[in-house]
Amino acid sequence: MAYLMVFKGVIGPANILVCGACMILMFFETSFGICIGCKVYNALNKEKAQLCPGGVCGVDFAPAPGWTAVQVAAFIAFLGGMVFAGNWVANNDPYTSARANPAESSSPASVSPEEAARCTVPEFAKKMGHEDMWKLHNNCK
Repeated sequence: MAYLMVFKGVIGPANILVCGACMILMFFETSFGICIGCKVYNALNKEKAQLCPGGVCGVDFAPAPGWTAVQVAAFIAFLGGMVFAGNWVANNDPYTSARANPAESSSPASVSPEEAARCTVPEFAKKMGHEDMWKLHNNCK
């Protein structure tokens, strides 16, 4: 996912869901010692999970009487971080500039001559009736 999202710029709902699910699973295992993957596996299969890393699923801990203040703070910080990350991703969408509001850039003074020359639709696209499609694919307004 790091390769796809960071280096290749492939960002979509599937990537975000997979990364979010992995982060939630890792958070619960490191913060609370709860391996949700093993819990789901044990609930769906007759055989119980046996080869858990470090034997974390084989150790029975006495249930704590409740959450400690540190655990609550860690959980709130995690949720806050996830909300911040979600807002950051939503506000820094690389495709937003391509879908910018056409009313903002409709004035002729805001378009440079180079941009106007670059966005001149070729004749073959006009003859095919694909003038709007050509502008869309070339990020022209």
